[in-house]
Amino acid sequence: MSHKIQTLSGYIHEYQKSVLQPEEFWGRVAESFHWKKPWSKVLDWDFEGPDIKWFVNGKLNITENILDRHLFIMGDRPAIIWEPNEPGEEHITLTYKELYEKVCQFSNAMKAQGVGKGDRVIIYMPMVPEAAIAMLACARIGAVHSVVFAGFSASSLADRINDCDAKMVLTSDGNFRGTKKIGVKSVVDEALESCSSVEKVIVLKRTGQDVAMVSNRDLWWSDVIKGQSTECPAEEMDAEDMLFILYTSGSTGKPKGVVHTCGGYMIYTYYSFVNVFQYQTGDIYWCTADVGWITGHSYIVYGPLLAGATTLMFEGVPTYPHAGRFWEIVDKHKVNQFYTAPTAIRALEAYGLEPIEPYSLETLKVIGSVGEPINEEAWHWYHDHIGKGNCPLVDTWWQTETGGIMISALAGITPNKPAHASLPLPGIQPIIVDADGNELTGNNVQGNLCIKFPWPSIIRTTYGDHDRCKQTYFSTYKGLYFTGDGAKRDHDGYLRILGRVDDVINVSGHRMGTAEVENAINEHPKVIESAVVGFPHDVKGQGIYAFAICDMEGRTVENLSNEIIQTVSKIIGPIAKPDKVQIVPGLPKTRSGKIMRRILRKIAAGEMDQLGDTSTLLNPEVVEAIIEGSKK
Repeated sequence: MSHKIQTLSGYIHEYQKSVLQPEEFWGRVAESFHWKKPWSKVLDWDFEGPDIKWFVNGKLNITENILDRHLFIMGDRPAIIWEPNEPGEEHITLTYKELYEKVCQFSNAMKAQGVGKGDRVIIYMPMVPEAAIAMLACARIGAVHSVVFAGFSASSLADRINDCDAKMVLTSDGNFRGTKKIGVKSVVDEALESCSSVEKVIVLKRTGQDVAMVSNRDLWWSDVIKGQSTECPAEEMDAEDMLFILYTSGSTGKPKGVVHTCGGYMIYTYYSFVNVFQYQTGDIYWCTADVGWITGHSYIVYGPLLAGATTLMFEGVPTYPHAGRFWEIVDKHKVNQFYTAPTAIRALEAYGLEPIEPYSLETLKVIGSVGEPINEEAWHWYHDHIGKGNCPLVDTWWQTETGGIMISALAGITPNKPAHASLPLPGIQPIIVDADGNELTGNNVQGNLCIKFPWPSIIRTTYGDHDRCKQTYFSTYKGLYFTGDGAKRDHDGYLRILGRVDDVINVSGHRMGTAEVENAINEHPKVIESAVVGFPHDVKGQGIYAFAICDMEGRTVENLSNEIIQTVSKIIGPIAKPDKVQIVPGLPKTRSGKIMRRILRKIAAGEMDQLGDTSTLLNPEVVEAIIEGSKK
């Protein structure tokens, strides 16, 4: 069933085929899966609607392609390896056969509690194997899962439950995270005070802490699976039936429920996984994301398991009980592919090389980056010290809305250029347009990144509000999917993502991507991480305000601020010099590690009364400290 590209000429050939005959190309990939009924047409699309259908009238169940299909050949192969928060606690390995049985058993348990095809189920759980089992069990019976990161506040959870009218919530008593034991069930209880649709809550025992159980509503996971059969027929789904809803926080108002469907998402996550990471049978693959994000959906659960891979799940944090924990796990489980976020890399870089020294990391074949553009300094540190200079580093660009990796090097096959996402995967047709939507052809161009042709895992709608999907992604430029990101195609034709277009500062008529200025600031040896925003400036229209986390040893604030300004001036030019530099203890981040520049923009503009809800941040307390510092 391999559709793995093995050479550069193979990539060029496949890419050309995918653009010239996209339906034939994706039809060929899809044919190697198990379908209950074949499709009548590969693709039907219109970006105006938008109305996009892949594998029209095809019937399938994604879990048959993950579980049943793999049982005979590799039932005894490890599917999931789970590494707990505490290094002393035993890790768990589930084979494909054991995963099949646990998924079927929990599918039957949910059916017994009244959940069926089309019902929405919220999963609010820590990084435990049961989170993946819950996702697959929903898919098995045709229920629509919506995973909510188990660190979101009760009000954020309630918003998502109410938006999708969820019938059931799957959760745990608590969560171990580093030195902390966090209540999880208590957040669900608070959220449900303002939700009327939820009929049942199933609670997994993880921490053993006391929780309140509401009679006739709350049930223990261990009780509901008792006596349930480990066989459960897979529900027949249409290729375009909903597989899951995943909420992304809109910068304004309520979160958007991004909808992905069964057929196209299955084909694309599989195809992108095997090609980007060059997965080989027997490899151990580890993505450090949480299942609450799209990275966890596509590249911890669905993509790897569709490929029959062994996927590692980690419950803890990179710095507990020491800053070498990631590398300890790589050596312990002989990890071959390692996929993490630039935020994690920069945080670990700040600890220096000592935490890496005890580990060989010799099993690593591929390292990857996801979540935001990676700056060059972090790229080199990761490549040289973790990949030891001989692992391809795949810098992957994609979004919740795209479902899978869109632009990336294919490990060891296509060229690797620092801080460049590089080339599109087969089937992906990116273009760069100017502000009026005119395509900028050739090399050495910079503008807004759009995609001109659908791919199988493209967003279908935003749940309950199709118009919002149209307005956000398909109406800025007629006939194009607008990513919201700026991009540059360099002299070699490689793409570099410049960050959100709304993170562009216009200084005296010069447009500058914040990522570009941040990369320059981060070149200063004392800077650990930075964020740059525009703020109203009397002379220039917009000035540049830089927030930087620094190592202050041997420096005064004034000295360091001046050095940072000089560094930017040297790297980009005087036009990009920050007007203000504020040394901060931390940056406001979402739980997935994304810097909330919206909040920093408000602080820079002095609009402290318009910050909105900061309770869902990873570190809400840092906002107060930044406000105080800004007054000085």
